[in-house]
Amino acid sequence: MSPYKRLLPKITVQKTRRLVKTILIVTVHSLAIFILLNAFFPVHDQLDYTTVITDRKGEVLHAYLTHDEKWRMKTELNEISPVLRRAIVAKEDQYFYGHPGVNPLAIIRAAFNNATKGRRTSGASTITMQVARALERRPRTLGSKLLECFRALQLEWKYSKDEILQLYLNVVPYGGNIEGVKAASLLYFDKAPDHLSLAEITALSIIPNRPSTLLMGRSNGAIVTERNKWLQRFADEKVFTQKEIEDALAEPLTAQRGNVPRTAPHLSYRLKKEAMEPEVRSTLQPNTQAKVEKLTEDYIRALRMQNIRNAAVIVVDNQTRQVLAYVGSASFFDSSDAGQVNGAAAIRQPGSTLKPLLYGLCFDEGLLTPKTIITDVPVNYGGYRPENYDQQYNGYVTIEYALENSLNIPAVKSLSRVGTAAMIDKLSAAGFRQIQKDRNKLGLSMVLGGCGATLEELTGLFCAFANNGVYAPLRYTMSDSLRRGEALLSPEASYLVTGILSQVARPDFPLSWSATEHLPRIAWKTGTSYGRRDAWSIGYNKRFTVGVWVGNFSGQGVPGLSGANSATPLLFRIFNSIDYNNDGEWFARPDGLGQRIVCSETGLPPGPYCTNKVLDDYLPLVSGTVACTHMQEVKLSADGSFSYCAACVPATGFSQKHFRIVPPEMQEFYAARNQPYPRIPPHNPACEQVAQGAAPYITAPLNGTEYFLERGAPEPLQLSARAANDVSRLYWYVNNRYYKSAAPGEKLFFVPDAEGPLKISCTDDKGRNRSIRIEVKTAF
Repeated sequence: MSPYKRLLPKITVQKTRRLVKTILIVTVHSLAIFILLNAFFPVHDQLDYTTVITDRKGEVLHAYLTHDEKWRMKTELNEISPVLRRAIVAKEDQYFYGHPGVNPLAIIRAAFNNATKGRRTSGASTITMQVARALERRPRTLGSKLLECFRALQLEWKYSKDEILQLYLNVVPYGGNIEGVKAASLLYFDKAPDHLSLAEITALSIIPNRPSTLLMGRSNGAIVTERNKWLQRFADEKVFTQKEIEDALAEPLTAQRGNVPRTAPHLSYRLKKEAMEPEVRSTLQPNTQAKVEKLTEDYIRALRMQNIRNAAVIVVDNQTRQVLAYVGSASFFDSSDAGQVNGAAAIRQPGSTLKPLLYGLCFDEGLLTPKTIITDVPVNYGGYRPENYDQQYNGYVTIEYALENSLNIPAVKSLSRVGTAAMIDKLSAAGFRQIQKDRNKLGLSMVLGGCGATLEELTGLFCAFANNGVYAPLRYTMSDSLRRGEALLSPEASYLVTGILSQVARPDFPLSWSATEHLPRIAWKTGTSYGRRDAWSIGYNKRFTVGVWVGNFSGQGVPGLSGANSATPLLFRIFNSIDYNNDGEWFARPDGLGQRIVCSETGLPPGPYCTNKVLDDYLPLVSGTVACTHMQEVKLSADGSFSYCAACVPATGFSQKHFRIVPPEMQEFYAARNQPYPRIPPHNPACEQVAQGAAPYITAPLNGTEYFLERGAPEPLQLSARAANDVSRLYWYVNNRYYKSAAPGEKLFFVPDAEGPLKISCTDDKGRNRSIRIEVKTAF
């Protein structure tokens, strides 16, 4: 063998090595350059997606345009069906899973065809390149095409093939302002993309090639022609079976552009503002939402003649705390009545709806039990004089009667005992934001509605009553976790409140047969705000809690508006609709709740003189145990004309009789009604012993108060006082000078002589005295 032949293999090997080395160097440098360019010029792949609100099953309730006014709904990987994947890849880029984002062979083929035919007959864009073009729209130039190739390589570097296909299906145009297969399938076919048939998928895949001329609903014939051509090509290339192709060819195309659903607009808008993801799955139950919306709209339509124009409703599943229905107004699209206002989230006066929580707190503090007697008579707390809704007074009432009839004065008295701070702390723990914000401004009037609350907050509070007194925030989305609750009341107190609220023999029970025909057993409380601006009715049973507000968003009061007459009928209709097949299950009596015999006159454990007794529920080791002392034994003269004290009682010749201790406010109540009651006869006039006991209590004027009198025509000041049961006459003094005498509770009037401090004294016929001081000034 010649030396030249022996050198030839060596030269070939050296050339091969140099070539490989050169290729490696070029590849490494190219890769390094690509990595640097990728770092300094990253691909802009952040898309602005349409916010979609769905129900608990994933069906679209509402959607909102993107900032660039597009319907671009995010298609998730699990929504890309195998049929959709195969059809898109076969039509747009059959080598999608084999190239790195750019297909050199396709580029060469397209360049050759376009050059030989003198016009553009085919393209070389891959699916990845189409994504790059959609993300950064530029004029179609050679430079733009080169940049598009670079962006395609960046996308392939960053994402998997399935993720790139997902991006493509999210940005591909489908005519008008519709982008992405999900928006197209919803607006054209009213279904999710994974439910599309082969014919529908193929028809959609035609539109991106000519989105301005192939319009669904207008060009269906042309779309079907193009669709069938591609279906035949799929058949030739055996992408799908012959049976699938035949079925697709036979399927008609009747689609046209529809509208995005507009269900539950108020909650949808709220969730949109809080949304962190393009799709928010709410807890709404579609059937319940539809029923409640229809019931609310029909109900308010019937009330418009009374100038009552709006309502809001929330329905909650008590077990999960999930909101099943949310209606913010009777009609969202009724602009004449401000239908866009969300009444469920609006801060309004809650009326009497906070009374159940108040009495529950008193039960837990051991201050009250259901049979505790409290006086429903006029009171004055530093100038605050609450009145009952009907401006009547009932005298002695039980706590359960006070709550059943929503009496205001017993509620104010109870709040004064438990303290406003304790009430505010519990409401703050239950998420009442406005009450927490105004805690330093609130007083006793808060229990009658002198505060701010929303239907959302009140419904959450009553849901706590249905869960043994434990509060947890309502859940509006499926991603909201069921948080650990906050105990507002003990299970025992919550059960007592529920028992009282479930009584039907009460004034706010609707008389309409249609409202109660199929009504399951529920506990409910009504409320009416000052000026009759807001009507509330909130009810619950084992399954559901339903909150109803009725009124006008303008704040206009209506004479006939009340919780009982305006809100409760709608509450009952909703329960009739959503819980008509109720099996009668009710709340179980807690083991920690006891029963005892109490005096029916006071609600306290019986004393030695108690004759009328009843059974009462109580909390062992919590409820008060002080025995009843409402009766006192009094020694009388033989003819009963006067009484004796321990200092003047004779050895013989007297009788004994029991009298009820009537507090001064009840004496005044009886006197105002001219209602007789057993009174202790006057004390022995021959007795020289100073009487023991409480001095008169001056109710007017108020101690330490400044009174301004109009110059030239001053109004007289009222003098009134309450006295013990054994007092028959009171004597009034002004600056230590005798003025007049009067019976207990009788009102006197006087005009001050001059400005300055005044001392006003009241002495009863037993010699007991009390004084107050006021300041008189002249108003200019």
